Amino acid sequence: MIEAYSFGSLTFAGKRYNKDLKILKGQVRAGWWRREGHRVDVGDVQDILEAEPDILVVGMGAYGLMKVSKGLERLLADQGIQLTAQPSGEAAKTFNRLLGEGKDIAGAFHLTC
Repeated sequence: MIEAYSFGSLTFAGKRYNKDLKILKGQVRAGWWRREGHRVDVGDVQDILEAEPDILVVGMGAYGLMKVSKGLERLLADQGIQLTAQPSGEAAKTFNRLLGEGKDIAGAFHLTC
């Protein structure tokens, strides 16, 4: 469960993170870097794609400046993985709601801009 999100910080399962991160199968993968800083592409979430969650929640930053590539959108659709991309504060709420509903979800969160 995400306990808190604010610009540059996310708290998950009692631990605070200050760098972009992914959440997969209840485990945090901290220090998430993308090949192109404000764009998420297939190679940036390969581990999530291999895990085949039902839903991928992408936190696009506090102001929603990060974008999801069209190629990733197509691949997710082809694999039957629902994509939810929102500013990170809203994405954290969505992640928690879906987790509470027992959904198989993964998250990828940009914590700043």
